[in-house]
Amino acid sequence: MRKPLYLAKFFIISICLRHSRIVLKIDCRRKQNENYFDVQGKVAYITGASSGLGVQFAECLAEQGCKLALTARRVEKLEEVKKQIEALGAECFITSCDVTDPQSVKEAVAAIKEHYGRIDILVNTAGVASSYPMEELPYEEWDRIIKTNLYGTFNCSQEIGKIMIEQKYGKIINLGSIHSKDAMEYVPLVPYCASKGGVLMLTKDLAVEWAKYNITVNAFGPAYFASEMTGQLVSDEGFLQLIEANCPMKRIGAAGELNGILLYFASDASSYTTGTYIPIDGGWTSK
Repeated sequence: MRKPLYLAKFFIISICLRHSRIVLKIDCRRKQNENYFDVQGKVAYITGASSGLGVQFAECLAEQGCKLALTARRVEKLEEVKKQIEALGAECFITSCDVTDPQSVKEAVAAIKEHYGRIDILVNTAGVASSYPMEELPYEEWDRIIKTNLYGTFNCSQEIGKIMIEQKYGKIINLGSIHSKDAMEYVPLVPYCASKGGVLMLTKDLAVEWAKYNITVNAFGPAYFASEMTGQLVSDEGFLQLIEANCPMKRIGAAGELNGILLYFASDASSYTTGTYIPIDGGWTSK
């Protein structure tokens, strides 16, 4: 007497399994045709965007269809960058922000949230450096570098993270350095190395804590690239000889060579990548 019931159950299960296979095929087909690196229409907040790598990152994401939110302390420089970004056809909103000041960060984030309604991508680019032997290092210089590079990354991640938690989506990209893991002989960089090492561990722990909110947190570590911060160094013949002796590719990084990793971390191509640090250094740290 129970046989018809068993047959009915078997029939229902068969239909469900067949349906699930059809859905799976449809999903797979959709994903195969999807551009994983598409960031069209996403709102990207970039700190330290008035010069150097911040400008390069802004141009890269603008060319890929992002809406830009750019911050820095030097508003007059931001105005120039805004014109460059708009010439690429992208929407750009700028506001002043001192990343070392939590209140300044709160105000900047609130202004951008009001303008765009959301923030999808945070690129923590703001940074400073200097070179003093440890025994001669002024405390004020230690404080300036730690506050900008490490506290600044913390302040912006915390404030924008609140928005991303509400959205249940976010991509946080931290600018580390080869000095997040490696010191450099002949060039004293104690506060810079300490700050970038801190950024690496902040990245890892925050990735674990916020994974449940569908927020990825990653970092990449450039070697030496031409920028406002490294301008004097990378034009010094002695320093270039040091690069040649330490870097397997025998050169500094070229403009655009960070764009690939930036776009990977900013897009859903990295949806299952979090807590990761990737060096972009011509093989420097591979030895």
